[in-house]
Amino acid sequence: MAAKILIIEDEPGLVTTLRDRFRKHGFTVSVARDGETGLEMAQRDPVDLIVLDLMLPGKNGLSVCAELRKSGSGTPILMLTARRQTKDKVAGLKAGGDDYLTKPFQMAELLARVEALLRRAPAIPNPAPARHQFGSIVIDTRSTEVTRDAQPVPMSAKEFQLLRYFVEHPNVTLSREELLREVWGYGDRPPTRTVDVHVAWLRQKLENDLKNPRYIVTVVGFGYKFAG
Repeated sequence: MAAKILIIEDEPGLVTTLRDRFRKHGFTVSVARDGETGLEMAQRDPVDLIVLDLMLPGKNGLSVCAELRKSGSGTPILMLTARRQTKDKVAGLKAGGDDYLTKPFQMAELLARVEALLRRAPAIPNPAPARHQFGSIVIDTRSTEVTRDAQPVPMSAKEFQLLRYFVEHPNVTLSREELLREVWGYGDRPPTRTVDVHVAWLRQKLENDLKNPRYIVTVVGFGYKFAG
């Protein structure tokens, strides 16, 4: 499958050159011409690599990079800039960039760096999606908000963490011990009713039929399974 590259760059001529050259080498390419749009696209549609200019309209490249890393994105980022000072390079790398290339550059060098980053990319885990939807229920893990029929669903921090763990492990039977360990951080402790109580609270908020739950299903003798 062709690698997907997102170009976040506002110079029309450079955008055209990069897009054409990447496509010629078999990559799938998308383009954003400002920082806000680029950040939104990167968070919404996972790609294999981002080519990011640092001097962008609106949100600059350093901010875009830092916000992607803060949200858990491990996508390789190749930064482009006209600034040649070492402090600028250091700032870009500290913000989370994987490589740094100053303008003007040779296309052969850029392609070599892109290919090197893509070779390393499999070692970088893809982040879990930030938005999950099942039925009329939407979970946004960035804003820690849950809505049902477009209305906010109040939740405690632990309820949200448990729900998030469920939706990030769909159709997997999860034992109470695993949930206590991964959500509550408990080690070797005796069984408690903590998981069952929180599951009951989640069902009250999310299920239409509490006697026959559709999403958080009991697996008798084992634990629970999210079937969204």
